Amino acid sequence: MNHKWTNAFWIAALSFAGAISAVAQNPNDIPAAYVTSRSIKSVGYEVGGGSTRVVFLGTSAAVSASGEAKVEAKKGKTDIEAKVSGLPQANTLGTELLTYVLWAITPDGRSNNLGEILIDKNGEGALNATTQLSTFALIVTAEPYFAVRIPSEFVVLENDTKKNTKGKIFPDNSYKLMVRGQYAKMDNPLALTPDLKNFPLAVYEARNAVDIAKSQQSAKYASDIYSKAVSSLKSMENAVAAKENKKQINTLARQTVQFAEDARALSAQRQDAERIEMEKKNAAERAAAAAKSEADQRAAVEARRQAELSAAKQAQMKAEADAAAMRSQAEAARAKADADAAAAKAKAEADEAAVKASAEADALKAREEAANAEALRAQREAAALRAQLLEQFNRVLETTDTPRGLVVNMADVLFAFGKYNLQNVAQVKLAKLSGIILAHPGLHLAVEGHTDNIGGDEPNMKLSEQRANTVRDFLIQQGLTADSVTAVGLGKTSPVADNSTAAGRQKNRRVEIIVSGEIIGQQIGK
Repeated sequence: MNHKWTNAFWIAALSFAGAISAVAQNPNDIPAAYVTSRSIKSVGYEVGGGSTRVVFLGTSAAVSASGEAKVEAKKGKTDIEAKVSGLPQANTLGTELLTYVLWAITPDGRSNNLGEILIDKNGEGALNATTQLSTFALIVTAEPYFAVRIPSEFVVLENDTKKNTKGKIFPDNSYKLMVRGQYAKMDNPLALTPDLKNFPLAVYEARNAVDIAKSQQSAKYASDIYSKAVSSLKSMENAVAAKENKKQINTLARQTVQFAEDARALSAQRQDAERIEMEKKNAAERAAAAAKSEADQRAAVEARRQAELSAAKQAQMKAEADAAAMRSQAEAARAKADADAAAAKAKAEADEAAVKASAEADALKAREEAANAEALRAQREAAALRAQLLEQFNRVLETTDTPRGLVVNMADVLFAFGKYNLQNVAQVKLAKLSGIILAHPGLHLAVEGHTDNIGGDEPNMKLSEQRANTVRDFLIQQGLTADSVTAVGLGKTSPVADNSTAAGRQKNRRVEIIVSGEIIGQQIGK
C-alpha cells in the first residue's frame, strides 16, 4: 500500500493488531438464530517439539488466496507466525467488510481472535500472534472490524497440514460462524473505499463498527455502551479533522471499535432476552385467557343453578298461596296441594344437587387433564434431551441408552496397557464430553472402572479404581463439580463379554461413565 506511514509506525500497528486478547468466545452464548456452523481439521501441536508449519487454503470466497503459518508450541504458550497472499480487498466480499482476522478454533468449537491481518494492495499480509492453546485449527475471515467476538461466515482461508507437519490430527471439528445479518448495515448498502494514504484503516473500521451497532438497535438496547462508542467516534473525528498524528488517531479509532462491538453484542443478547420474555408473556396471557374461560363456564353453571332455585322457590310460594286460598275447600284438595308442593321442593333440591355434582366433576376432570398434560410435557422434554445427549455423546464415544442412564464406554485402548494414565486422544474425547455435560446442569456422572479376569483380584480392583479416579479427576478439571461425579472400581466383577477370548477380555477392560439425572428422565443412582 502507498501509505505515508513510517516503517516504524507500520510495525507498531502490526504489533498492536497481533496483541488483541485471544479470549475464547463460547458459541453456546450466542442466540441460535445468529450463527451457522462449519467444520475444520485441528492439530494438536507437540509442546517443546520445535516449530512446524501448516498451509492456508483459499475457500470459495477467495479461491486465489493462500498462505502459511509457522507454529511452535512451548510450555504455557504457542507462537504463531502467519503469512497470507492473494486476498482480495475485504470490501469486495461485502459492503460491511473492511479487514481480515486470524482465529484459533478449539476442538470444542470455541473461537479465539488472534488479531487483525493488515494486507497491502497486492493482497499480502502477516501477523505474529501468541495463544495459550496447544490444540487448535487456524482460519482467516473477512470482518467489518478487528474486535469481533465470533468469526463471520466469510471464511477466506482454512488451515491444512503438510506432509512434514508435526502434531496429532483431529479431522472434522465443528465450530460456529456469525451470520452476515449481524454485521450488515441496513441503511448503508454502498461499499466503503478506504483512503489509506491519509488515514489508518482503523478510522474506517471505527465508523463501520458504530454504523453496525446503530443498525442493530444498540442505542435502544445498550445505550450506555453505545453512547461511549459515539463519544469516542466524535473524539476520533475531531482528531482526524485537526490532522493530529496517526498514532493518536489510531488509538481513538480502536477504542471506538471496541465500544461499538461491546454495544452490538449486548444489544443482540438483550434483544434475544426480550424475545424470550415476550414468548413467556404470550404464554402467560394464553394461560390467563384459558383460566378466565373456565371461570366464565363455572359462573354460567352457577347462574343456571341459581335460576333453577329461584324458579323452584317461586313455584313453592305459588303452591303455598294456592293452598291457602283453597283451605276452605275440601280436606282432600288441601292434602293434594301439600303433596304437590313437597314434590316440587324435592325436585328442586334434587336438581340443585345434580348441578353441583356435575360442576365439581367437571372441575376435577379439568385439574386431572392439566396435571396429565404437564406430566406428559415433562416426559417428552426429558426424552428429547435424552435422545439429543445420546446422539451428541455417540459423536465422541460409544454410548448406549440403558435403564441405568446413558452409558458412555471408554475402551481400554484409551489407556496405556496395564496403566491408568489417559492417552491424548482420551483427553480430547473427555474434554468434548465435558463440554456437552456443562451445557446441561443437573446431570450426574458415575465413573466405573472394569478389568478382565487376568491377574489377581486385588491388582485388578486397584487398576480399575485408578482408571475410574483418573477419569473423574480429568472431568472435574474440565469444570464439572466434584459432587456431580463419582468414581468406583469394580475390578473383574462385571464382565460384558466372555473372558476366555482375547476379544472378550479387551471388551471387559473398560471405563464406563453412566450419565443420569431427572432432566433426562432418569433418577440419579437408579
